[in-house]
Order: sequence, then structure tokens, then C-alpha cells
Amino acid sequence: MKYLHLVWAALFRRKLRTFLTLVSIITAFLLFGLLDAVRTSFDQAGQSANGASRLQSGARLSFIQTLPMALGNRIAQVDGVKAVTFANWFGGAYQDPHNAVFSFAVAPNYLDLYPEMLVSADARKAFVSTRTGALVGERLAKRFNWKVGDRIPLQSNIFPDRNGSKNWEFEIVGLIQTADKKAGGWYDQLFLLNWKYFDDTTPYNQGAVGWYVSRVADANQADRVAKAIDALSANSDHETRTQTEQAAMASWVKQLADIGLIVSSIMGAVFFTLLLLAGNTMMQAVRERTSEIAVLKTIGFSGRSVLGMVLAESILLLLIGGVIGLGLASIVGPAVSAGSGGTLRLPAAGLASWATGVGLMLVFGAIVGALPAWNAMRLNIVDALR
Repeated sequence: MKYLHLVWAALFRRKLRTFLTLVSIITAFLLFGLLDAVRTSFDQAGQSANGASRLQSGARLSFIQTLPMALGNRIAQVDGVKAVTFANWFGGAYQDPHNAVFSFAVAPNYLDLYPEMLVSADARKAFVSTRTGALVGERLAKRFNWKVGDRIPLQSNIFPDRNGSKNWEFEIVGLIQTADKKAGGWYDQLFLLNWKYFDDTTPYNQGAVGWYVSRVADANQADRVAKAIDALSANSDHETRTQTEQAAMASWVKQLADIGLIVSSIMGAVFFTLLLLAGNTMMQAVRERTSEIAVLKTIGFSGRSVLGMVLAESILLLLIGGVIGLGLASIVGPAVSAGSGGTLRLPAAGLASWATGVGLMLVFGAIVGALPAWNAMRLNIVDALR
């Protein structure tokens, strides 16, 4: 663009004002990048090569409702089901209620359906044979400086034991490593305990199952198998909803909060404020240059050329701030993930986020610059110089 030097000079005519506006734009797109990473992280939950062949069956009404143990044998007999396991949510916390741990009471064959979780043969034998045994994710163990052989007290936020105490004690018999590094923020943060010990110790379970996980022989037949599993409990007091792991995870999250709606609402408020702020900056900048724009027209610049330069100035302002903001989000997100020990997994802004972000920068730049550019194009030279 042959007028780029004029656009650049006009943009930084008031350096302090431009700098403060850029800070606001950078902050807005930094928030956009981080919040989009949160949304992406939830959307990707349950996605893996192995997860494509697994189905999760939970209560249709709510994920806190349990299912009968007898249902597992019936699911195993469904045509297309290769193996079945089950688990219950434990809801443990370590030392402090704020130190929540992803803890599940699982069946002895639970790990057979999750090849992503790497556990040594000796650790698996110890887990099955030790009543209070627990398998702990490698990153979780590092977070609290745990090691094999340690006896760990956990406080359940949900289930007391038969004495009414919510304090439980477990012995770490092995560590869980992950074969899929992308899923490391989940599998190596788990705390797995024996379902039998859990069921015998708390009076509030009594043989019930939180959810079933089924491995299908052919992933292409997953929809048919899911419908067949749900048909087993149709019109009963424990109707199920069978979904892929990704859909089940999204369903759980939506019962707690609509992440997409929350992210959209926050970003809507942020970007609305940004439009007002940047629009005010551009209106003031053009108003201050009224006589200069008149001079440009006097020496031969057409109204369309002036309109184009003002629009270019507005779009350039948004692009500079937006690119810096998204770039910071790509650095801050992984840094937060590393600092949280993997509890929070915020990926760097991907191609889709960058494409959406740049599109928003261009649209917002055009919206912000439209009115001042139109006024500049229609500016009368005589009135402006007067």
C-alpha cells in the first residue's frame, strides 16, 4: 500500500493515546485466546484414538444417579460389545478441600479398557490384591511429592465411611503414566482406588455403579451398540444414556455449567467495550486532523482515498493489538498449564483460533473506522479549513 507511511504516521500521531488503546486491544484478544483455549480444552476432553472405540453409559436423568450392578452383565451380552468395566466418582481432596483430586473407584479390569494409561504388571497385581491400594497419576504424585508405598489420607467430599467419617486412607501401590502426551493433563492426574473397598466401606453405595464403559468390537457400529445398550433399561427406573467419551464429558460439563455460553458472554462484553473504546479513539483522532485531511484533499487526494486511509488506520490498530494479544495467549496458556502441574490444560492458540481472531480484528477494525472514515470522505474543504 503506497500510503502506508501516511497511515502509520497518523496512527502514532498521539503516541500515548495509541499506546493505551493498544493495551486495551491486547488485553481483549489475550482474554479471547485464553478463553478459547478453555473451550477447546473441554471440547477435546475424551478425544483419543482409543476413545473412539469406547462408549460410556450413565443415568439418563443426571450423572449423580447410580446404576445397578446387574446391568453390567446384560451390557456385556449386547452384540458388538467386546468388554465392559465400571467406575464411581469418589470426590476426594488432599489435606485441604481446595486440593481436589480426580479420584474414582474402579473395577479390577478398568485399566484393560484404557491402554492410554501405562501401569506396570507388578503395580496392577498389587492394586488388585491390596484392599486399600491406589494407583496415582505420575504428575499428581509429583505435585504432592508422593511415592509408591506412601499411605495417603483423602477426604471425600461426598462419601463417608460406615463410622460417618469422610477421612479415608489409601496406600499407593503404583504410578500411572500416559501413552498419549496430549491427554497427559487428565490420565496422569488420576487417583484410582478399588471399587470393592469403596463399596464395602461407605453405606451410601450398596452395590451401585456410577457409569459403565464398554469397548465395541467395531467403532463403525458404535451408534447401533449404544442404542442396544440403552434399550436394555428403557422404561425402567434406571434408564441410561450411552454416548462416546467425548459426548459424555461434554454432557457432564454442561450439567455443571455451559462453558460455551459463559465464554461467549464474557467475550461479548469484552469486545463490546473494546468497540466503544477504539471507536472513540478513532473519532477523536480524525476530528483532530480535520485541517490536515482538508489539505490532503486540496492537493489531490480523492474522498475515497481518504476513506481508505482512515479505514486502514483503524484496521491496522486492531491488527497490531490483536496479533500481540493472541501471541501472548499462545505463550501464557501453556505456561499456566505447566504451572498448574497439568491440572489446567490450556493449549496454545491453534489455526482455528488465529483464523477467528484475525477475522474479528478485520471486522472490528472496519466497524470502528467506518463512521470516522465516512465523515472524512464527506468533509468539505472550505468548511474544514475555515
